[in-house]
Amino acid sequence: MQMILASNSPRRKEILQKAGYNFEIVSSNYDEKINNLKFSNELVENCAKQKALDVQNRIGKDKLIISADTVVVLNDIILGKPKDENEAFEMLKSLSDKTHFVATSICLAKNEKIITATQKTFVTFKKLSDEEILNYIQTKNPLDKAGSYGIQDENFDFAIELNGELNNVIGFPLNLFEEVLKTF
Repeated sequence: MQMILASNSPRRKEILQKAGYNFEIVSSNYDEKINNLKFSNELVENCAKQKALDVQNRIGKDKLIISADTVVVLNDIILGKPKDENEAFEMLKSLSDKTHFVATSICLAKNEKIITATQKTFVTFKKLSDEEILNYIQTKNPLDKAGSYGIQDENFDFAIELNGELNNVIGFPLNLFEEVLKTF
């Protein structure tokens, strides 16, 4: 079965490649605008679905389209990708010494069959000093990631507890994907 990953994310690409999947990449042009909204599974699943449909509408329905949307959620509010370093600082400061969750919604679409699903992983951060946050921001790593952090980054040591799948926090819940894939 020919698979298309509707994502530019190097992290999603790497997770799928390491798991042995062969796929092409066709980026979605769907622009989700969900930062600072109240979290719901439906909201994030709709973003993943719209990404898949955008690609499906351009390349046809006969290939399996895989899309995903990852959000960081604190106090039921979605923290998306920061628009600049100041916003990254504020996000990381708000996550300091707290537990939040990362939700990734996936969508698989082929022909008329469309399935969405969401997985959550809970992450607890240690208490962060302003200096630690600023040093991390200097790496530029937080600027293209939901919640302003990449748990897989070499210089990232803010997380002290993880409850759930690490790949979900990185951006693609492989176990959930493989469950849904079986239905195709």
